[in-house]
Amino acid sequence: MEALTTSTLAVAIAEIGDKTQLLALVLSCRFRTPIPVILGILAATLLNHALAGWVGVWIQHWLDPDWLRYLLAASFFAMAVWMLIPDKLDDEDGRFRRYGPFITTFVLFFLAEMGDKTQLATVLLAARFVEDFWLVVAGTTLGMMLANVPVVLLGKQGAERIPMRWIHGISAVLFLILGVTTLWW
Repeated sequence: MEALTTSTLAVAIAEIGDKTQLLALVLSCRFRTPIPVILGILAATLLNHALAGWVGVWIQHWLDPDWLRYLLAASFFAMAVWMLIPDKLDDEDGRFRRYGPFITTFVLFFLAEMGDKTQLATVLLAARFVEDFWLVVAGTTLGMMLANVPVVLLGKQGAERIPMRWIHGISAVLFLILGVTTLWW
């Protein structure tokens, strides 16, 4: 259960204000059909995080478990700092739009997740909790959905009222706490 809860919390926190969350907002406003957008996010995240988790399992074979714990804690501390640097959504030229909301969301979300902090967190979490690989993938996917579904459902109205500076600061503190607890246990 630790793998599921840690993965869910870490990714849900990391996703706040992330470029993929901004992408979810843009897609929601563009297509105005939340269900296909949500399903596209879910499918892209499952595939992306399963692949990232597989990389984590592969890395685990090369590193000592204590080193993995320190690496995971260090990644949480790094994410705390990273949270203080807001992401900006890259301009996207709309070339996938003709494929509809599900395919567009799936492709753009999958590509945006490549090398993202939530994908890196999935790699490290899968390496740390190698025996609970599927719980890590489920947890990181759940974290992504917890952070993105409200954005898709609330759309533009809610996004204009969110004090992103405060959210990033609170997220950074939560990552510091995750880092300390990782070192503690």
